[in-house]
Amino acid sequence: MPQKGTAPQKHPQERHDHETLKFPDGFLWGAATSAHQVEGNNVNNDWWAWEQTQQPPHLRSGAACNQYNLFEQDFDLIKSLNHNAHRLSIEWSRIEPREGEFDEREIEHYVKLLKYLKSLKFTVMLTLWHFTLPKWVADKGGWENGATVGYFERFARRVVPEIATYVDLWVTLNEPGVYIYETYIDRVWPHSKKSWLGQIKTFLNLTSAHKRAYKYLHSLFPAGKPVGIANNILSFESYHKHSFKEQIAVSLNDLFANHLFYMFTRGTHDFLGINYYFHIRFRDKNLTAQKQNMVGQTHDASDLGWEVYPEGIFEVLTDLADDIPIYITECGIASTNDDRRNRFLISYLQEVARAIKSGVNVRGFFYWSLLDNFEWHLGFEPKFGLVEVDLKTQARHIRPSALVYTDIIQHNGIPHSLLRFIGHTVQAEEVLEKRQKEIEKEINSSQTKNKSDD
Repeated sequence: MPQKGTAPQKHPQERHDHETLKFPDGFLWGAATSAHQVEGNNVNNDWWAWEQTQQPPHLRSGAACNQYNLFEQDFDLIKSLNHNAHRLSIEWSRIEPREGEFDEREIEHYVKLLKYLKSLKFTVMLTLWHFTLPKWVADKGGWENGATVGYFERFARRVVPEIATYVDLWVTLNEPGVYIYETYIDRVWPHSKKSWLGQIKTFLNLTSAHKRAYKYLHSLFPAGKPVGIANNILSFESYHKHSFKEQIAVSLNDLFANHLFYMFTRGTHDFLGINYYFHIRFRDKNLTAQKQNMVGQTHDASDLGWEVYPEGIFEVLTDLADDIPIYITECGIASTNDDRRNRFLISYLQEVARAIKSGVNVRGFFYWSLLDNFEWHLGFEPKFGLVEVDLKTQARHIRPSALVYTDIIQHNGIPHSLLRFIGHTVQAEEVLEKRQKEIEKEINSSQTKNKSDD
C-alpha cells in the first residue's frame, strides 16, 4: 500500500499490439523441393539403384510426385498461393547418365521448366547437388573419390550456361553435413559404412567441390547471382547450465555441425542458406544427445518426434549473423495434423521476425516442403507438404496451412488475427474457406489459359 502522504501509484496501461508483424520489403517467400524427391523415375542415380535392392517397395521413390511431367501445374499452384520465390534442384544423373555423355533432351527439359518458372515472375533459387549422384559416379567411389570434385565441376560447366538466364540464386550443395552423418554415422543411406577416413575424404571433397563451383559461377556472374550452400544448422542446449561437461558438448557439437564447413570454405559464401529442423539437448554423464520430444515435456513435436522449438531458429540465426545475408532455405514440419503446421508456421516466423529486429540480415524463407514428397529412407509417410499429394492419382490438394502461409505473404508479415493459430482451438478451414475457393478459381483459370495458348 502507498506510504502516508503519497499519491497512489497508477497501474501501467495494458499494451496489446494489433499491428502486423512486418518483414522487410523485398522479402522472399516460397517453398522448397529437390529433384529426386518430387520428379519420379530417376533411374540413373545411386539412390534409385539402392532403393531397388535395399529398400522394401513402400520405401522406394517410384513415380514420386511426378513433377517431372506436372511442373507447370505445380508452378501455377504456387503462383496462386502468392509465393514470390521457389527453391528447387536439378538432377545430375538425368543430365549426365553416363560418364562424359550429356543428354541434350534433359538439359532442354530443365531449360523449359526454369523458363516457365521465371515466366511466372518467381525469384529462382537453384540447387546443383541435393544428395543424389549418377550411378557411374557412385561406382567410382562417390564423394570419397577426389576425382568426383572434377566430375561435379564439369557437370556445372556444362549445364549452368544453358540455364543461367532463369536462375537468381545458386546453391552449390545441400546439407553436406547431413550427407556425411546419414552415410557414415547413422548409416541409413546408400554407401553406408563405418569409416573415419571416408568421412574425412568426403568432407574435404565436398568443401573443394563448393569452392570450385563458387569460383566458376563468379567467373560467369562477377556482378550478381549470389552463391552459397544450404546447410543443416542445429540448436544445441545443455540440461544443466552449471554442468561444464554438458557445456563443452554443446560448444564442440556447435563447432563441428554448424561452423566447420563454413570455416573450411571461408570467403566463398555470398549468403548463408540455413536449413533448420532440430533442437538437441545434452544430458546425464553419458552426454546423451536428445532430439526426440520426451514424454511429459511441454513442447509440441512433429510426427517424427522432432521437438517443435521455435526459439531455436532465433538462436541459430543470431549465432551465424556476421554481416552476411541469410536465407532460410528449409524449415518445416512433418504432421498429418494441419493445425499443428499452422502453429509451426506462426511461431517459427515470429522468431525469424525477432531475429530480423535484432539485426540479422534474413532475406527469405522457404518452407519445406511444397508437396508431400519422398523423404529419403523414410519413404512417403512423413507429411511435410503445404500441398497434399494423392500418390495413386497424383492429385494435389491445398492444405489450409498453405492458405495461412498465403495470408502471411500477402501482408509481408504476420497479421494479428493469425496469432490465434498458436492456440489449439482455431480451425483454419473455418477462417479460410473463402480463400480456398478463390485459389481454386485462379488455378482453373490459369490452366484454361495455358490450354488456349497451346
